[in-house]
Amino acid sequence: MEAEWIEVAVQRITTENTALKQRVRQLTADNRTLGERLKAARPNLRFQDRRIAAFEPPLADPLC
Repeated sequence: MEAEWIEVAVQRITTENTALKQRVRQLTADNRTLGERLKAARPNLRFQDRRIAAFEPPLADPLC
């Protein structure tokens, strides 16, 4: 009976281990995707900051 219990525990642990490995792979892929999006967003943000900065001097000078 104890051997049967151990076999069930081994099967359960193996199943959980497989599920955890799949989860790690999915999270790694998600992390890579988010990193790529962040890398692409940074230049866009810098471009937008430069455009905003170009508008600020005329708005700050009330005599223009």
